[in-house]
Amino acid sequence: MTNSSLTTITAKPAPEETQSCWSCGTMRAVHFCEACGKVQPPTPVDYFTFFGLPRKLNLDAAALEKDFYELSRKLHPDLNARAGGREQEWSLEQSSLLNDAHRTLKDPIQRTQYLLHLEGVELEEQSKSATEKARASGEVKKQIVPPDLLEEVFDLNMQLEELRMHKKRGEDDPALIEEIGRQKFELEEKQENLLHELKDYWKTWDELIERESAGHPVSEDERKRARDKMVDVLNRRNYIRNLVRDVNEALEN
Repeated sequence: MTNSSLTTITAKPAPEETQSCWSCGTMRAVHFCEACGKVQPPTPVDYFTFFGLPRKLNLDAAALEKDFYELSRKLHPDLNARAGGREQEWSLEQSSLLNDAHRTLKDPIQRTQYLLHLEGVELEEQSKSATEKARASGEVKKQIVPPDLLEEVFDLNMQLEELRMHKKRGEDDPALIEEIGRQKFELEEKQENLLHELKDYWKTWDELIERESAGHPVSEDERKRARDKMVDVLNRRNYIRNLVRDVNEALEN
């Protein structure tokens, strides 16, 4: 992987949380007061912290769902409809943050991308929205083809172009469509295999976090190696995902 495949940003530490309830003054939970039940002002924390989780990638999905529904019941704006204006506003903000955090953390790919973002790394922008933006501006969007896919991608793109030409002329080529469909299936298998590879790297990352939690130092080189492995897998998987999308569009149009 080259340095051009990722961008380094500055991760901002989360501010300290307020420890007392604005209404009754007692010690409170992060999102609502345990004593009086009042919704508290939102604290700008990351999604892991919102759910009281360490920044680890293997998490208990069932526990996440349970916490999500419990917090939903406490923070839902309908439950605070009769509260004062600022409490209603806080409830809406807390609920919105809850939904965003839950949606991100429950998805293995989004969870990994989000953790990398917190670590100061952004993936290659290869999304459909980026493609459309580049087309509108006339710019060429950078697409870094994974080296192990160079030949395969070249052949597939030639076949897709051939298919588009056939369709423009109103011609049909069942053999070509069958071959493209076969390659699409192989790409989808690669995509699934990369997810399994990514999860293997989760273990390495989580072990580093556990070492830090136990008071044992972890070097920046160790963190970088773990991040780089996940970035490489995600960039390859994202490229294949977008290639599959292009195949689907060519077959449907």
